[in-house]
Amino acid sequence: MTLTGGCYCGAVRYEAQGPAMFRGQCLCRECQYISGGGPNLFMVLGADGFKYVKGEPAKFTRTDLDQPVTREFCGTCGTPITSRVPQNPGMVIVKIGTLDDQSQFEGPQMAIWMKDARPYHLVAEGVMQIPGAPG
Repeated sequence: MTLTGGCYCGAVRYEAQGPAMFRGQCLCRECQYISGGGPNLFMVLGADGFKYVKGEPAKFTRTDLDQPVTREFCGTCGTPITSRVPQNPGMVIVKIGTLDDQSQFEGPQMAIWMKDARPYHLVAEGVMQIPGAPG
């Protein structure tokens, strides 16, 4: 599978090769911050197949956590693009809103961090729901 995408203003673009390792919907409080209050829809891809082809993202990593995620986003328009998890450098978490063709997402396999969900957060019928992180 080939995926292409980028930010809202077009300053940052990426290409990715390979299948999605996982498709999810995260409702953790941190994702609610970066999404504007809703769940975060994402795909986990292999980092080897992911590259920026236009521009470079700004990065943010919290300094008060033991193993914080690094969030990559457009420094111009603020669009969240990816997250990188230090415990697994072989993967990149791509935000679905940045895909040129969002139909490639095919919906989440699992909704995670349901313990942080608010009553107005919806999960599609039939999607497995777990209270925290998978595995």
